[in-house]
Amino acid sequence: MMPLTLAEVGEENIIRKIGGKQEVKAHLENLGFVVGGAVTVVTVRVVKLHGEGAVKRRIMDMGLTKGVDVQIRKVAPLGDPIEVTVRGYELSIRKADAEMIEVESA
Repeated sequence: MMPLTLAEVGEENIIRKIGGKQEVKAHLENLGFVVGGAVTVVTVRVVKLHGEGAVKRRIMDMGLTKGVDVQIRKVAPLGDPIEVTVRGYELSIRKADAEMIEVESA
């Protein structure tokens, strides 16, 4: 067994155990993470960056540029923030910034 953070991209992983406090387990179950359920890490490719000026520059400075592959690792319950792996490092981006990044399946 391994933690979800070590799951391979595109590989379906079956949830065997959910650890932690009871309230955490209940919260994860409400989000759809149940023992016996499947989880797949998704990879997408950046197609276009929307936005202008300093905001667009900041996104590009984080390594999110046209053509780069991005692994979506975690999404917070309300969608903000989103944790991704890009260019070999982990990055958390705000939902508002993520909405400016147009992607396609890699």
